Amino acid sequence: MAQTVETERRSRLLPAPSYFDNGVVKFGDKEIKIGGPLPSLTEDEKLVRVTHSLCPVCYRLLPATIFEKEGKLFIRKICPEHGEFEDLYYGDSSLYYKFDYWEYEGKGPKVPYVDLKSPCPYNCGLCPMHHQHSALVNLVITNRCDLSCWYCFFYAEKAGYVYEPTLEQIKFMVDQLKKQDITLVIQVTGGEPTLREDIIEIIKLLRDNGVKHIQLNTWGGTFAKMYLEDPDKAIRYARALREAGVNTIYMSFDGTNRKTNPKNHWEIPYTLEVFRRAGMTSVVLVPTVIKTVNDNDLGNIVKFAAYNMDVVRSVNFQPVSLTGMMKRNMRAKFRITIPEVIKNIEEQTNGEITKDSWYPIGTSVVFSRLVEALTGKEQFEMANHPSCGAGTYVYVEWKDHEPHFIPISKFIDLEGLLEYLKEKEEELREGANKIWVASKVLYSIRKFIDKEKGPKDFDVYKMLYNIIIHHNYEALGEWHYRTLFLGTMHFMDLYNYDVQRVMRCDIHYVVPDGRVIPFCTYNVLNDLYRDKVLKEYQIPLDRWTKEHGENSLGDAIKYKRVASVLEQSEIYKNTYKHFQIAQ
Repeated sequence: MAQTVETERRSRLLPAPSYFDNGVVKFGDKEIKIGGPLPSLTEDEKLVRVTHSLCPVCYRLLPATIFEKEGKLFIRKICPEHGEFEDLYYGDSSLYYKFDYWEYEGKGPKVPYVDLKSPCPYNCGLCPMHHQHSALVNLVITNRCDLSCWYCFFYAEKAGYVYEPTLEQIKFMVDQLKKQDITLVIQVTGGEPTLREDIIEIIKLLRDNGVKHIQLNTWGGTFAKMYLEDPDKAIRYARALREAGVNTIYMSFDGTNRKTNPKNHWEIPYTLEVFRRAGMTSVVLVPTVIKTVNDNDLGNIVKFAAYNMDVVRSVNFQPVSLTGMMKRNMRAKFRITIPEVIKNIEEQTNGEITKDSWYPIGTSVVFSRLVEALTGKEQFEMANHPSCGAGTYVYVEWKDHEPHFIPISKFIDLEGLLEYLKEKEEELREGANKIWVASKVLYSIRKFIDKEKGPKDFDVYKMLYNIIIHHNYEALGEWHYRTLFLGTMHFMDLYNYDVQRVMRCDIHYVVPDGRVIPFCTYNVLNDLYRDKVLKEYQIPLDRWTKEHGENSLGDAIKYKRVASVLEQSEIYKNTYKHFQIAQ
């Protein structure tokens, strides 16, 4: 009987994208070798851990050492054919050890999607080796874009084809995600997703099929262009997206001046104006942080978010992923990791948002597992690898019309509270009475809050009480609207690739063949995953233009900015009046 169940389970699995044979992974027409020498360390280098990584040239799976030197962590691997590669892994060892303490093993998806035939990361996904369910799923609805950024791989003309899944394919992909039996959170992305004329229909389809939270990933230009042509039309469009089901706008924003944000500096004021007037009040600003390019503007980005808190809820800093072949000195010029982002924010906010304000995303597991133990209901959790991301909440206090920041660690003893809740969760797991434990938690959490140092007009204890005891997430929603969430997520590249991180990834892509693929395999091993999938479901350019017209692709849809005109309006001037605009 057990063998029959196992046979049925395996028959539902999709075929693995590759297979391992005699020391070689065969992935389509590629053969990828396995193994290499373990890199040695010098006397002034301290071993932190051993992992596996990839050769940036041939993708060979290699043993790698992560070691500490001069207060930083580095990763080193040696390919027998292409030599040694070393790169910065984490820019502050003390922060790494603090975050590593809060490491949790994830539950993994309830069901795997693909058969297991090759070692990670050649078997995506999700395969039985994966340790984490999907937390945020990227759904690519187009590779068309009205920009042609030099650093971007992802627009139709460069790819040589159009990729736009049908509504039937989109529904199938959502159905695949439902197999995990979790709260569905989907980010609609591209390309520029607002180029799809049926995007509102897509959003409704997602909502009607059980997606609880929908993010729209955009550079924001569509809203600005519409506003400049017809403000009422732009507002109606944004309102229609919101009413269809968009919860959050996830918007590129690399800086507060022309130099640090050439992508959408001029359009942002008009886009935010549309959101204000349409009631789109949950915007996440997403800066890609590049050393020597915009790392001197991070504090200003936080201040910009504060000045726009009527619509901006969060800033998610993303240290750049260095794609393509790049010499070590060039990588050193642009490479920045999470600790440097955090230190720059501390320095650029005059020490208000301190380094010790930040915690790894995995600390959220303390809360989800306590709630699970109290209710007996399985909870959504984010057991990310500690090196993947970090975050903090800051309360914004206004003095002389200037924002000042109070991190929650200033008025909540987070270390103490997390340890206490972890201890209570363990007691519940061991059979302690739920009512008794809940009562103790209710009585004790006050001692972790310093009301004198916290916001005077917000009851932090009541918020924690409602979340932990009553599982009332409306209280958490109110907290989101009274504070700024600052996050940082560092996606990998071939130089700092860590297979242990991939196996813990919870940001995934869902694709039309039914697979769910971790972000850092989909995009880093792009020719094995992303490009292979998109080509399989492509629409040739000539067919596309024949069906949709010449004006639906290429130069006809490319955005042409007239910066001097955009800079003349009061909307533009008011948006940046607190910031010196660099030429």
